[in-house]
Amino acid sequence: MSITLTEAAAQHVARFLQRRGNTAGVRLGVTTTGCSGLAYKLDYVDEPLAGDIVFEQHGIKLMVDPKDLAFVDGTELDYVREGLNESFKFNNPHERDRCGCGESFRV
Repeated sequence: MSITLTEAAAQHVARFLQRRGNTAGVRLGVTTTGCSGLAYKLDYVDEPLAGDIVFEQHGIKLMVDPKDLAFVDGTELDYVREGLNESFKFNNPHERDRCGCGESFRV
């Protein structure tokens, strides 16, 4: 089981963690929403929860709740710039499809 961060994503997250201060890392999870069913969510983590699975790359700790791991296992978190837009991109090998607006996905 693994979650990976590209160097670009790690640098972007590191800037926000440094500004916020006193933060252990970020949590990657999913929430039920949209027309395809699931959406990714990222949150700051001040203290890891008991049972969290912790992945660390490029100096960034990424926590995942075990109940969400089945949906995000193998995902690569990237940070991309496309023209004037920049955003996180989730490259999940288990995605079967995405809704047309890009808000949600199905595994």
